[in-house]
Amino acid sequence: MSIKADKWIRKMAEEHGMIEPFIDRNVGKGEAISYGLSSYGYDLRVSNEFKIFHNALTAVIDPKEINSDSFLDFTGDVCIIPPNSFALARSVEYFRIPENVLTICVGKSTYARCGIITNVTPFEPGWEGHVTLEISNTTPLPAKIYANEGLCQVLFLESDEVCEVSYKAKKGKYQEQRGITLPKV
Repeated sequence: MSIKADKWIRKMAEEHGMIEPFIDRNVGKGEAISYGLSSYGYDLRVSNEFKIFHNALTAVIDPKEINSDSFLDFTGDVCIIPPNSFALARSVEYFRIPENVLTICVGKSTYARCGIITNVTPFEPGWEGHVTLEISNTTPLPAKIYANEGLCQVLFLESDEVCEVSYKAKKGKYQEQRGITLPKV
């Protein structure tokens, strides 16, 4: 990037709708787990919609044929993830990734230091949608996740040219997803 990362992110969000809603500063230190624009990335918020995994009806997890009954839908300000389990959630923000940008999303250290790991695959050039977030509780105790607060940080990698085939052009299966999206084949 030829300009400061935070200025580039602000410009792309304001002029091209790359992140909506866009918070133009880092918010929440001391009051909430921080979210919004940071020096070299953007701390996205987890919404108040969750799908909490339970294994009462499932003997095997199959990514080619996931059983939606393996999840309990939950809406609320605090989600409790059972020990050694996980939940799916979605970002508050809707992303529109330019065709010359790839993102990497990493978990925030506040949660990681508590044994809570967030896994998100890269946002490919040309992808848009709400981010489906996988939140793993690696501990033997129940874990709290706070809705509308920061969960992970998005890092933006800009190329000097547009990709050959964007996610949108190849009609990716998760294009324009809204809400929490289960695996698709």
